[in-house]
Amino acid sequence: MKPFALHRLKNDKQLSSIPHFSSSKFLAGGTNLVDLMKYQIEEPEQLIDLSAWHDANYINETDTAYEIGAMVTNTELANFAYSRSDLSLLSQALLSGATVQLRNRATTGGNLLQRTRCYYFYDTAKSCNKREPGSGCAAMEGYNRNHAILGTSKHCIASHPSDMAVAMTALDATVHTRNRAGEVRAIPVRNLYQLPEDTPEQETCLQEDELIVAVTIPKKERGVHLYRKVRDRSSYAFALVSVACTLQMDDHAIASISLAFGGVGVKPWHAIKAEGLLQGNTLSDDLLEQAAQAEIADATGFGHNDFKIPLLVNTMKNVVSTLAQFQQDHPTHQGAMYGQR
Repeated sequence: MKPFALHRLKNDKQLSSIPHFSSSKFLAGGTNLVDLMKYQIEEPEQLIDLSAWHDANYINETDTAYEIGAMVTNTELANFAYSRSDLSLLSQALLSGATVQLRNRATTGGNLLQRTRCYYFYDTAKSCNKREPGSGCAAMEGYNRNHAILGTSKHCIASHPSDMAVAMTALDATVHTRNRAGEVRAIPVRNLYQLPEDTPEQETCLQEDELIVAVTIPKKERGVHLYRKVRDRSSYAFALVSVACTLQMDDHAIASISLAFGGVGVKPWHAIKAEGLLQGNTLSDDLLEQAAQAEIADATGFGHNDFKIPLLVNTMKNVVSTLAQFQQDHPTHQGAMYGQR
């Protein structure tokens, strides 16, 4: 690990005291960044330590929204979301990720900005356009079983790792930021991440001096929720495919649906095409197949990960049909299927 300067921040307003932000990284829980520094993948000249930023460890609830401070840990957020029927999707996603120890350290802001677990990104002996722009992408012709099938470019096929970000995408959350000049922005999570295209090293629309201070999730009835994560083992494994879905039925028609995928996209994947075909229509096997096929129409396999295309289709169809049947059996139920009815 190379030497670096260290600045400690007690609140976001102290951003103005940082002399510059070139070659800087914010350090929250450190569950991803510290590993990347040990591997010399990240070599910041200065770290901005957020561990004393206690003001950002809060969850507020109003009549219209939940506001979650950037330093709320994944454990704290999962426990809170478990107690709210319209957030149960978030709790399911958080509890399916990492380990208890990691969830106790990882933070809301940091989790949204964690970087890919692509083997070639971590292996500095291999080419990686995300780590070293212009060097090439070894994953294209390499072992790419865990890699993305949606949103890829000729420069990068790395998948996004966060379970929480997938749930936040389905729940239409908004990220709130502040920069060194005191300027604030509200960015929908669905717009936070960028496709790799020609610049895979630029993963989000955030600037270097822009700090996530909070996330808001609108309150609304969302029907029944399910986060299904398909992975190689039952815990401490990233998703091969995950599907986040909230669904409300009106008799046999879909009154509202929100769908997002994990493990298959270069970013948390908002399934807009599938939602558009399903919303307001009577659910049938044919419609479900049509919606799934529309969403994966542009999917590309790279050999070892070809299996993800049918796996995604089957997982999505199973999740939606399971939720639809449950809603018809329990029409007044809101929240997770395991909740009280």
